[in-house]
Amino acid sequence: MPLQATSGAASQDAFGGNGVAVVPNYIEEVFSTYLYTGTGATTQTITNGIDLSTKGGMVWGRPRDVSSDFSVFDSIRGSDWLRTNSIGVQNSNTGFSMLTTGFSMANMSTSSMNFNGSACVSWTFRKQPKFFDVVSWTGNSANRTISHSLGSVPACIIVKRTDVNSAWQVYHRSLANTEYLVLNSTAAAATGATRWNSTTPTSSVFSLGTDASVNASAGTYVAYLFAHDAGGFGLTGTDNVISCGSVVGASQVEVNLGYEPQWILVKNASSAQDWWLVDNMRGLPVQDTSSAYNASNLRPNLSDAETTGFSIAPSATGFKANVLTASQTYIYIAIRRGPMKVPTLGTSVFSTTSTSTDTGTITSNFPTDMVLSLDRTAGQAAFNRMLQDRLRGDFKILDTSTTNAENSNSSSVSFNSNTGIVLNGGGVYSNGFVHEQFRRAPSFFDEVCYTGTGSALTVSHNLAAVPELIIGKNRTTVGNNWPVLFNFASTTMNYGFLNLTNSCPNDTYANVGVFSAAPTSTSMFLISSGSMNTSTNNHVAYLFATCAGVSKVFSYTGNGSSQTINCGFTAGSRFVMIKRTDSTGDWYVWDTARGIIAGNDPHLSLNTTAAEVTTDDTIDTDNTGFVVNQLSATNVNVTSATYIGLAVA
Repeated sequence: MPLQATSGAASQDAFGGNGVAVVPNYIEEVFSTYLYTGTGATTQTITNGIDLSTKGGMVWGRPRDVSSDFSVFDSIRGSDWLRTNSIGVQNSNTGFSMLTTGFSMANMSTSSMNFNGSACVSWTFRKQPKFFDVVSWTGNSANRTISHSLGSVPACIIVKRTDVNSAWQVYHRSLANTEYLVLNSTAAAATGATRWNSTTPTSSVFSLGTDASVNASAGTYVAYLFAHDAGGFGLTGTDNVISCGSVVGASQVEVNLGYEPQWILVKNASSAQDWWLVDNMRGLPVQDTSSAYNASNLRPNLSDAETTGFSIAPSATGFKANVLTASQTYIYIAIRRGPMKVPTLGTSVFSTTSTSTDTGTITSNFPTDMVLSLDRTAGQAAFNRMLQDRLRGDFKILDTSTTNAENSNSSSVSFNSNTGIVLNGGGVYSNGFVHEQFRRAPSFFDEVCYTGTGSALTVSHNLAAVPELIIGKNRTTVGNNWPVLFNFASTTMNYGFLNLTNSCPNDTYANVGVFSAAPTSTSMFLISSGSMNTSTNNHVAYLFATCAGVSKVFSYTGNGSSQTINCGFTAGSRFVMIKRTDSTGDWYVWDTARGIIAGNDPHLSLNTTAAEVTTDDTIDTDNTGFVVNQLSATNVNVTSATYIGLAVA
C-alpha cells in the first residue's frame, strides 16, 4: 500500500509529500547487471526489466572472455556508441534500441557489446533522481554551469567529448574540485582548475571551465552523473542505493556503506593503477580467507578480457578490500544489491526442477542465489546433498548430510546466469537430481558470510525481517554439525542439527551455546561456538522468514491422522521441509518437481545420502499450503508430537 499523507512523525512533509501518495523506488527498477552470449549481427533483446525507452538512461557493456572495447550507449545520443577504454570519437550504429524492458541490439557484428559467441555483460543505469542522470551540451569555451535532474548533489561526473578524440574526464567528491581523473587512463588524480572551474556541484547544476576536454567552442559532450547517499528509495524514500566515497589503503580495509553492494568501481587516485570493476553476477564471492578474495574483474581503461583474483569482497553492510597500497587514496562508486522489494509471488524467488541433465542452464527465471541439489538415486558417492550459493562463489560445495568443511568441484554449479544455475558436466548430475533454487529477497531469504572471532560477535544481515529459521555451517573446519535454530523467544529457542536425526529441544540461549539473544531484523548475536563462531574460521548462515503468500516457517502438533497446514497460500506449496522436534526424525523434503499430489509423493532426507522414497503418501495438496498424513514410514503427524518446517508457494 502506498504511503499516504498523515500528520506527526510520519507526516507528508517528513516524506517529501504534499498530500500525494509516495511511489516507492527500488534499485531493481533502475539498475541491472545482465549476462548474455553475444550474437553478432543477429538481433538480440536483453530483457532486464529496466525502462529505458520512457525514462532514459545508459547502457555500458562488453565481452568478458576476449580482448575488446567497453561500449557505452545512452538515451541522449541514441544508437551512437563510445568506448571508455579509448579517447576515440563516438561511432554510429543503427542497431541499438532502448526499450521499456531493457534494450535491443541488431546489425552489431562489429560492436564489442554483442561479440558473436562471447560471454558478455551489460550494466544498465536508468535515469532516476538521487541515483543517475545523463546530460549533454555544446561547448562555448567560457566558464559556465550545466543544469541536471539528479535531484541531489552529483558525487561523480564522467564527461566525454563526442565529436573529436578526447579523454574521459572524471570528477569525484572525494577529490578537490580542482582535481580530475581520466577513465581511459591509469593516471593518478591530476590538478586542472579549468575542468570544473574550481567549483563544487550543487543539486541543480555542475560547473565547467574552459578546458577543451569539457567545454571547447562548438564541441559536443555527454556526461553521466552519479548520486551519493541521497536516499530516495525504499518504502519511506529514505534508503540509499548508491555511494561515492574513498578509502585509504592498508593490508585490510573495510568500508561501511550501510548495505551490501552488487557493483563496485574502484580507482587508486594517488598513483598510476587501472580502474577495477566488479559485480556479483560475474562473481563477487566471500572467499575462505581475506588473502583469497577472488572477484572477477574487468578494467574499464583497458580492452583486456576478464580476470579473477581481485582482492575485494562484499559484506552485509559494505565491502572489504585486501592489499591496497598503504596510505594511498582509493575512490569508489558502489551500488546496492537488490531486490529491495518484498516478493509477492513464490515463482519470483523459488524454483524446483528435476532433471538428469549434466550441462547447461537449469532455468529459474530469476538470478539464483542459493541452490540445494539433491541426488534422487544415491548414485553419487560424494556430494549428493549439495548446497551451493552465489555469495560463497562458483563450485563451492557444502554437504548437508556431513560435517565436512567447504569443498570445491569444478564440475558442479556456477551462477553465471540471470535466469538460473549453470551445470558444468563431469557426470555429477547425470544420475538424476532435483535442484531447489532460491533467490535472496526481503522477508523471504537471506544469506550472510562472516569470519568467527571466538567471542561475542554481532553479525548483520539483510533479511529485513526477524528470522524465524536460521541454518548455519562452519566452512573452514571439518567435524562441525549444521545448527538449525528456530522458535526464538526472549530467553529461549529451539535448536537441532540439519545433518542429524536428533530431536530439537527448547532451551535457554546460555545452554544452547550459540546465540546470546534472539536475532532482530538486522542482526544475529553470537557467542563462541565451533559450529557458528570459531575464531578465524569462516562461517555461513541462511536465514528464512514467513513472507505473506510466498513462504511460511511453520510449526504444528501431530493429530495421528491427517491435517491441513495452512500457510496462507492460494495455490498450494511447491516446496515443503518437515522435521520432528520432540523426538528423532529425518529432515524430509518434498517438491512439486517430483510430485506433491493426492497420492504417493517422492521425498528425500537432507541428513542422509539415501535414494528418494517413492512409495508413501505422506503429504497431499491443499491450496492454502499442504495436507500432512501420518504414516509409520515418516512419522510426520504422530499424535501430540511437535514439528517444524518451511514451505514455499
